[in-house]
Amino acid sequence: MSDVLHPRPNPIVAAMYTLRDMDADVIIVHGPAGCGFMVSRRLEDAGVRVVTTGMKENDLIFGSEEKLVRTLRQVQERFSPRLVGVVGTCASMIIGENLDRAVDRSGIAAKVLPVDVHGCSGANTIGAIRALEVASQRGVIPQEEFLRQREMLTQATLLEGNRGLTSKDHLSPNYGTTKYAAARRIRDTLVNGGRVLVVLNGKKELAYGHADMLRAVRECADAVGGETGFIANLDPEVGLPRIRRYASEIIRNLEEAGVIVDEITGGLDEYPKAGIKAGELVQNEKRDLVVACGIVHAIPGLDRSSVLVSDQPREVDNYLREGFTTVVSEPDIHARVMGASGIVRMELADTLRQLTREAE
Repeated sequence: MSDVLHPRPNPIVAAMYTLRDMDADVIIVHGPAGCGFMVSRRLEDAGVRVVTTGMKENDLIFGSEEKLVRTLRQVQERFSPRLVGVVGTCASMIIGENLDRAVDRSGIAAKVLPVDVHGCSGANTIGAIRALEVASQRGVIPQEEFLRQREMLTQATLLEGNRGLTSKDHLSPNYGTTKYAAARRIRDTLVNGGRVLVVLNGKKELAYGHADMLRAVRECADAVGGETGFIANLDPEVGLPRIRRYASEIIRNLEEAGVIVDEITGGLDEYPKAGIKAGELVQNEKRDLVVACGIVHAIPGLDRSSVLVSDQPREVDNYLREGFTTVVSEPDIHARVMGASGIVRMELADTLRQLTREAE
């Protein structure tokens, strides 16, 4: 098998996002000041404080346990957190820093989850699994939830290797079809009395953006005619509390816009399994056009004429190389949904709204 050459997420970042999902108040990155800088900014937009131990060259030789102990105490004094995550990095873990010992020595009142991962640990899902495992060991989440999540993350890793980001040795950023061309296909299908089936196979907070497509298609059909159907993985009873909140808020926003989801395929952290169910439902639905948003390579059997919407430009390249003809990139969605508490508007959806007004 060829090496995968393009950059992709790593276990450190996955561990940090997973700690966010468990409502950690503070995340301490035990490593150099710049490690995880971009993801730290996004997490702070979502209300999680991120601090660093700021390891330097001497710390690689003499160790940095004292810095971590000191940082833990400063965090307790300054922020009075309930739950703190400590995430290892390449610098701290490869030299053998003992996170557990530092936590014990700090003696702080907060519950602390030490996650010993680094960038060479393997697939990014390794970091998420390790964070969940520590959380289950320390009573933050039930063991059954850890086992369910581990199974989903294992499936996600296989999915990426088979059909996603690591299925090809190199994928280039590609911004795909113009929003105008994709939106016009959707509008024209409805104008001609066709049925547009919208499938959301969302991943956690990203669904705040992709769900806007359901609203826009409903608005277009109300204005110009045609039929619609909606399939989504928005089960509000599945996942960690934060993930359930996402699903509940999105469903509420959709209902306010007159969108009723016809079929629920699972929770927002179940996109590998939910995608399979969505694929089965699509095959049994009357449809003239399918609009699929989110982790769409998890949905088997989609027509190559479907409209696909992704937030990852490299996945757009993947889909185009697989023969899909209309693939839209929404690369700014991830930054815009951090800290959201409801659906955020998406550029393709707004383009469809504009074309709808022109058709009235």
